[in-house]
Amino acid sequence: MTYTTDQFTEMSQLLGGVKSEIGRFIVGQESAVEFSLYAILADGHALLEGLPGLGKTMLIRTISDVLDLSFSRIQFTPDLMPSDITGTSLIERDAEGRQQFTFREGPIFHQMVLADEINRATPKTQSALLEAMGEKTVTILGDTKDMARPFFVLATQNPIEMEGTYPLPEAQMDRFLCKILVSYPSRNDLAEISRRTTGADTVLLSKKMNTASLIEAQQMVKEVLLADDILMVAVDIIQNTHPENSEHDSIRQYVQYGSGPRGLQSLIRLAKARALMEGRYHVSIGDLKYVAKPVLRHRLLLNYEAEAIGKEADELIDLVLSTAGKGVLK
Repeated sequence: MTYTTDQFTEMSQLLGGVKSEIGRFIVGQESAVEFSLYAILADGHALLEGLPGLGKTMLIRTISDVLDLSFSRIQFTPDLMPSDITGTSLIERDAEGRQQFTFREGPIFHQMVLADEINRATPKTQSALLEAMGEKTVTILGDTKDMARPFFVLATQNPIEMEGTYPLPEAQMDRFLCKILVSYPSRNDLAEISRRTTGADTVLLSKKMNTASLIEAQQMVKEVLLADDILMVAVDIIQNTHPENSEHDSIRQYVQYGSGPRGLQSLIRLAKARALMEGRYHVSIGDLKYVAKPVLRHRLLLNYEAEAIGKEADELIDLVLSTAGKGVLK
């Protein structure tokens, strides 16, 4: 389906209304709000990293309310089993006393799922969630069941509390479209959070979209144009993260493995989502650079030398972006 310029403009305005409505309740955290919306529009999943109490759970719940989507929260613990996520088949008797299998859906069968502290569950349980994320189906006793549409998982992890945790392997991290860092709020934001949450007034959120309009928005993201020269800029960004191909000495010195094809796909999908929210039907170099850090920061595997001196992935990504698109009309 081909959309008109007016349709792109109308959808952009609708998405702007969604962002404004979220901002009526969520104070600050503009980057987390933006990239969560980008990931949803790109039909992907996001990994949120931040300290406890910064509003990660409230953020995704607020987004689900404004988009009028069903929400579930899974608290990951070491004793959580895969069936606690996906559901299980139980033997039940019908009115005539005959036994039959009845499937009881787990919390994964919602449109928006918060996987809280995903690194606290065992690898087997993590894999059950990640398989559902990748395939968007769940197989129980040979019976395959489709996930809801749209289906979005936002997983959180605590960056400082590592005791008793099972960090996600790099190959599993790659399944997330982007990794969003949640920082401390500013002084003014802290004061505003207190005003909104400790007073008698309650913020009532309006539903700005529904399932049908969100699926249409996801389809419009796919229709956003990507010129060949912009595509090659994206390819160059990815290739410059590879130590064997990079033109930057720091990449060759500190990066063990760079991003793969899935990183390129994620970069383009998020750039298209940003273009749509900005009211444009084509991707710019600015879009690629804007979304590059959340897309790539969990896809760069740094070596021991980088870890020893405290080298951050974002710093290396900045270096890659400093030469991206040179010679291309912006």
